[in-house]
Amino acid sequence: TSLLLLFPSMSKDLSELMKEATKEVHEQAENTPFMSNFQKGQVSLQEFKLVTASLYFIYSALEEEIERNKDNPVYAPVYFPAELHRKAALEKDLEYFYGSNWREEIPCPEATQKYAERLHYVGKNYPELLVAHAYTRYLGDLSGGQVLKKIAQKALQLPSTGEGLAFFTFDGVSNATKFKQLYRSRMNALEMDLATKKRVLEEAKKAFLLNIQVFEALQELVSKGQKNGHPVQPKAELRARNVNKSHEHGAAPGKESERTNRKHTDMIPTTPLLRWILALGFLATTVALGLFAM
Repeated sequence: TSLLLLFPSMSKDLSELMKEATKEVHEQAENTPFMSNFQKGQVSLQEFKLVTASLYFIYSALEEEIERNKDNPVYAPVYFPAELHRKAALEKDLEYFYGSNWREEIPCPEATQKYAERLHYVGKNYPELLVAHAYTRYLGDLSGGQVLKKIAQKALQLPSTGEGLAFFTFDGVSNATKFKQLYRSRMNALEMDLATKKRVLEEAKKAFLLNIQVFEALQELVSKGQKNGHPVQPKAELRARNVNKSHEHGAAPGKESERTNRKHTDMIPTTPLLRWILALGFLATTVALGLFAM
């Protein structure tokens, strides 16, 4: 009680506090040229594929840690795998875009790996903070997903049947508004003392910044490799990365690395820097537009 007197705002529901805590970083993403570009449909298929690959690594890490803590009371109340989990949907999208050997082709930039490592660290050591990452990603995707789906479908001329857009499709959620209300009520009911609540809010801000850093790092990566108006493949900064050993295909490490690096070089488009910036706008919009609707 005495702590609440010192921090009266902390008596609010966790979902409200989360929205307030991430307001500043939300505005950072919202006030970029990326959002307007993407909403105008200015994104190429190649760029869309690269961002989808980064999302796959992020959700693979997040959902691995969610499964690890699904029975832990600090997370169990907000465990909704059938309704929210995105890894399987992203696998469908990547197979559609890259083919059956997509695991060998998709790149994992260092900023994406950093995000995934933070998710693993939290899940293993501080699972009470996992809700910050889940809330930031899932409710953002659920909120902004339908708008982004329509934009991407039109801009990329994807099939009306939904191929390549499984990430935006939540078959387990019949009413997004009602589900978000349920999710928030479950989250607000989590047993959490004041100190833990403050740590969760800090983690929510970190989660948002990690999202922003992914596309900022990609922009920097392209800028460094820019030569005569064409992006150059930076060998040390962009590399393939299997999520776990079950994804290995049995090739010798050296040969596998050589093959995947060659494929990635072929895969990087020789297009002006502007087109890359528009692609990065997809990730910015996913974060900003989604959280705006929370």
